[in-house]
Amino acid sequence: QVQLLEYGGGLMQAGDSLRLVCAASGGTIGAYAMQWFRQAPGKEREFVSAITWGGHDTYYADSVKGRFTTRRENHQNRVYLQMNELRPEDTGIYYCAASIGVRRDPRDDFASWGQGTQVNVSS
Repeated sequence: QVQLLEYGGGLMQAGDSLRLVCAASGGTIGAYAMQWFRQAPGKEREFVSAITWGGHDTYYADSVKGRFTTRRENHQNRVYLQMNELRPEDTGIYYCAASIGVRRDPRDDFASWGQGTQVNVSS
């Protein structure tokens, strides 16, 4: 089973840019759609972005559209989330998740979840 590890989080200021990385091991992500979710303190986990297995299609939550970009490098077994124009409301733990087909609901079936990386954005 593919294992996912996110990294790249940190303490940022509003307006900054940050790139998160999701690195896979123990298998290939090539067959999976890859999602990013986030969870703010006291809130439910929410969908951020998704990219289809071939990278041809991407999907974004309205709250991040135009600011965040996801891409993948299947030969490197990695997925990226480029976050620009960060806002305090982007604060949370960011998770990547692999699934057969795009999934926006974190309660759906996923092949694997990472442990998350913390992003804090101050105003």
